[in-house]
Amino acid sequence: MSLPIPALDFAPPHGWTGDVPVGCRVLLPWRGELTVGLVVGEGDPRAAHRLRDAVHVLDDPAAPWVTPGTVAGVCAWAREAHVPAGLVWGDLLGVGWEAAYRHRVRAVPGANLGFFGATVPGSVWTDALVYPPALLDAIREQGLLDEAFAPQPRTVTVVRAREHSAVPVAARTVTVLRAVTPAPPGLTPRQAGAWTWLAGAGEQESLNAWARGAGVSGSVVTAVLNAGGAEYVQAERPLPPAWAWLLENGPQDSVSAWAQGAGVPASAAAALLARGWAEQAEVPAPPPPLPLPAVPEEGEVTGADLPDRLPEAPVWRLHGGRAASRFRVLAPRVSRLLSQGRGVLVLAPDHATLRRAWAGLSGLAEGAGTLAAQVGGHLSGVQRAATWDLIRTGEARLVVGSMHALSAPVADLALVIVLEEGSDAYKLLSGSRAFVPDVAACVARAQDAALAYVGSVPAVESVPHPGAELPPPRARLHVVDYAAPPEQPELGPLSGVHLKAGDQGYPLSHDLARLLRQVQERGRQAALLAPRRGYSALLRCPSCEHTPQCRNCDVPLRFHQETRQLTCHQCGYHENVPDRCDVCGEQMWKARGPGTEWIAAEVARLLPGFPVHRLDRDHQDDLSALHAGAPGVVVGTQLLLSQPCPPELALVGVTLADTWLNVSDFRASERYHRLLRQLAEWHPSRAPMLVVQTFQADHPALKVLGSGQGVLAYPAAEERVRLELGYPPHARLAQIEVAAREAERARVAAQEIADALYGAGATELEVLGPAPSPVARLRGVYPYHLLLRARSDARLAELLGVLERRSWKARVRVDVNPRGGL
Repeated sequence: MSLPIPALDFAPPHGWTGDVPVGCRVLLPWRGELTVGLVVGEGDPRAAHRLRDAVHVLDDPAAPWVTPGTVAGVCAWAREAHVPAGLVWGDLLGVGWEAAYRHRVRAVPGANLGFFGATVPGSVWTDALVYPPALLDAIREQGLLDEAFAPQPRTVTVVRAREHSAVPVAARTVTVLRAVTPAPPGLTPRQAGAWTWLAGAGEQESLNAWARGAGVSGSVVTAVLNAGGAEYVQAERPLPPAWAWLLENGPQDSVSAWAQGAGVPASAAAALLARGWAEQAEVPAPPPPLPLPAVPEEGEVTGADLPDRLPEAPVWRLHGGRAASRFRVLAPRVSRLLSQGRGVLVLAPDHATLRRAWAGLSGLAEGAGTLAAQVGGHLSGVQRAATWDLIRTGEARLVVGSMHALSAPVADLALVIVLEEGSDAYKLLSGSRAFVPDVAACVARAQDAALAYVGSVPAVESVPHPGAELPPPRARLHVVDYAAPPEQPELGPLSGVHLKAGDQGYPLSHDLARLLRQVQERGRQAALLAPRRGYSALLRCPSCEHTPQCRNCDVPLRFHQETRQLTCHQCGYHENVPDRCDVCGEQMWKARGPGTEWIAAEVARLLPGFPVHRLDRDHQDDLSALHAGAPGVVVGTQLLLSQPCPPELALVGVTLADTWLNVSDFRASERYHRLLRQLAEWHPSRAPMLVVQTFQADHPALKVLGSGQGVLAYPAAEERVRLELGYPPHARLAQIEVAAREAERARVAAQEIADALYGAGATELEVLGPAPSPVARLRGVYPYHLLLRARSDARLAELLGVLERRSWKARVRVDVNPRGGL
């Protein structure tokens, strides 16, 4: 079940004789109702008691909802991380927890259910919706309920035309008047004229219509009718054109769609429906539209036509080049495996990477006789279910998706490709806190599939694996060194740290400003990367240096100019900008740490009349004009990289690169280097000028980019440093967070955990801390951290097992392979 609980032991459904349906969904009694669970293994046969009997197996064991190999891999990771299996599956399995089925019940033959009340199931099958779920569960628990389940396919309501013979007679016919021949004797001249007109004009709908047509009064035609000169008869009504259109064009989604297609008012179509010319019916829903695979242009040489030069190792890597070149190198391996009838799974950390992977690889499926399927949160629930069925039935053997694709039931999985394996977007910030590449490695190992890491630059953890490197894209790099203000001959004098903020070089240096003016003059495009959203990191009193703080967290409030509010980006608390300083009463405030609002305002002031756009979590301008090639500047956070690169991009500016380095995390410099590499390859074919403003111009992560060295140069050097320090990939880490509403209680509990670890044999090299969190108070609680550093997964699991041997006086959370602040 998708609940934060471990796997529970249920007995098989009554009468079940097959093997344990691992990977299938089952209906389980839970808190008085039926809920969907996933079978992850066989229970302990020695167990004297099992929770309840499972009620029904929803899937065919020959085509399980999740393959048994994937189940084994995910559950293995959950055991190693000491995370409840239900928590992991709730995070990774994004489809199937709600099943559509028809449920009927009856009493077991001979059972007397009178004890349960007056309204109970009888001996005849009845829809279960008639009875309260709690009542059915009480009867089920006593073994007195027979239940039947059938799949309930998805249907839609349509409007469809009835065949002419099926239209009610009252709708097909109409009562009319017609002349009776010969004319009756004794008619007056006026009456005879009315009779003669009717005989010549033919049938009329009413006496009034006859009188109007003949030009006489109503009494005259009434007299002719009474004299026997006319009679009422039933005649066929003319076929409505709107009905004929519906019959020809087939069922429509609604009456309004029918009316619009037939070119009649909606009221007219509704009247035809009411008279029986059409009917509303439930019909099987058509398949939802799914993403179409990329189609190579005629004559284009694809990567599938090239030789396969990638390693034949259980774990290998491919880095460097641009995304398109990496996919061309991957194509021969992917095509070969698909042609052999095997499956390939491609994982992407974000939608932008997924989009590029789909464009680069999905076209290979058709040539290998299979389909490509896309899995991700951007699809609707109906699309996800349809995609899952394509994969589960073996029609689609190439799967490209987000973390939810990891549990996709790919048949005979041969290769798992993890794109940009070092991306922090793979880290789940809540729930199981899994790092998806770690789980992917367990899944690949459990299914005996190869694992490939592919991206712009390898993660340090990937360096020891065999691999292939492509030449990195050419980088036109210019560094603005705020710490060393001497002139640089290429672009002129640089700004210095002594200059006033926003005056002569900050947050836009002289060099960056000069290049931005050139972008405007030449009608090109530029992108500026800001370190944060909002206007500034904080407001500070110029007199006493007081900074407004969040009431729930020990962090300064961020200033948002547009709303004139101070906001905490940790808990969401916000307040209006105070008129005066709470400490000294000063009315002036000074902003510190520019964000997207501040930098966008500076650019607009520098380039009057030039389009300036913003893109961050708070404010997302329409960039369609930029993507169409119109000149302009976009200022944004790293969210920029989730967008396609503007086609006329000439300049990329990193306004304050040190923000990515000033983080208490040993991966900070690696993350910074990866960002620079991704910016350098953002444009698919050109190398825009990359301007980096920094106080650390000599940082190796930056210098290696401008030196033209290969993509392995910096990660390999970082890997050697981590070997000396005992950090991944040469150790396994887990962060233990101990939090309480009182700081002392959190500190004491954290120390008790440390003492327990030492008592169980842990060494000082394996347990670091406890120490307060870098943010001492977060959302009203005080977190303390311990860092476990083990030589292997087995040893880390052994240390984490100490936490389960007793309860603690504070909330304890475990984060295996932590990312971010440590």
